[in-house]
Amino acid sequence: MGMTITEKILAKAAGKACLGPGDNVWVKVDILLTHDVCGPGTIGVFHREFGANARVWNPSGVVIIPDHYIFTADQKAHRNVDTLRSFVKQQGLPYFYDPGTRTYKGVCHVALPEEGHVRPGEVIFGTDSHTCTHGALGAFATGIGNTDAGFILGTGKLLIKVPKTLRFRIEGTIPEYLMAKDIILRIIGDIGFDGASYCAMEFTGEAIRRLSIEERMTICNMAIEAGGKNGIIEPDDKTFAYVQQRSRKPFEAIYGDGNSRVESERVYDAATLEPCVAEPHVPSNYATARSRREVKLDRAYIGSCTGGKLTDFLAAARILRGRKVTIPTFLVPATTEVAEGLIREEIHGKSLVQIFADAGCEDIAPPSCAACLGGPEDTYGRTRSNEAVISTTNRNFPGRMGSKQSRIYLASPLTVAASAVAGHIEDPRDYL
Repeated sequence: MGMTITEKILAKAAGKACLGPGDNVWVKVDILLTHDVCGPGTIGVFHREFGANARVWNPSGVVIIPDHYIFTADQKAHRNVDTLRSFVKQQGLPYFYDPGTRTYKGVCHVALPEEGHVRPGEVIFGTDSHTCTHGALGAFATGIGNTDAGFILGTGKLLIKVPKTLRFRIEGTIPEYLMAKDIILRIIGDIGFDGASYCAMEFTGEAIRRLSIEERMTICNMAIEAGGKNGIIEPDDKTFAYVQQRSRKPFEAIYGDGNSRVESERVYDAATLEPCVAEPHVPSNYATARSRREVKLDRAYIGSCTGGKLTDFLAAARILRGRKVTIPTFLVPATTEVAEGLIREEIHGKSLVQIFADAGCEDIAPPSCAACLGGPEDTYGRTRSNEAVISTTNRNFPGRMGSKQSRIYLASPLTVAASAVAGHIEDPRDYL
């Protein structure tokens, strides 16, 4: 019996000819990612276990991207970044994207592939659950805790159990009103928030192949919202073009065997899927957008690793061009590259920045995670008590965007933009 793509990547990293679900193996790590929230804790574990003067296993394998609590007056948040700066200087790490400098990038899960640190067939661990984003480029990528990350810093290895694979085949042509967010929310709604616990979620099919790399990132990003160990899509020409534009390092693309065994397979026809929302307070609370038009909204939010990419803003601009929002609408580009794209990209002769300004959106914030993870009191876009917000982010737990009393509805950029115009949850098909 053959192996899935996840099993084959882990087998290569473990130096094994064959692996199967449940096997426990030591794998060599290609990239360790951390940021300002978990980086200091990881560094503390590293020094505690390996010594005050220990050196990391591979300086080029460590990528540190502060992004969560950046544009704030909070001194504890500043102290975390200072800890990272000190460690980077001590270790001579080449890949540190420092806030307040020209190297700053923004949200780690978008910046990591933008800066060429993600390649097919590699193993990536990160101290953030949404590290699974990078499976969109044919890598094994998953989130880990600070203790495991501290161990990787010292050794470049980690003991991991090979996950079972759940395959999701999305066939057909994607309608103009449907986005990756609608696809993954439908899947999570079907299997539940724990339906893929410690499983590889493998996405395939004609509709997946038609998606851009950024849309594939949205799909894999939210694998964790169903409990997945990793999300992954086999690489293709789109993958190679994206990677080779950003990295000159060699890589070996890995594909699953045709006779690989999976735990289960679900098949969807993209043409039958609808614009949707995830209702409070878990991403698995699926509902079609048109069935929730009675839900009045207080604000709209477009941003995060899941919904703050250039593709996301282009989609929102399709709806907002020539229209006015009726509720406060907050925009947070994921990275500096995306922010530059908002100025550069045009629709019918108008830049995205101008389209959003004409629509009455709030001023565009500097790139960061911003309100996606709540943040200090002065965080841009942070929710207040009892507000109902529709957002392109990936989680709607109580307090996720600030107030524990706020109600968060997750949706695609198209649905968020249509809802911002309507002032209530709206189906974007009526605006295209």
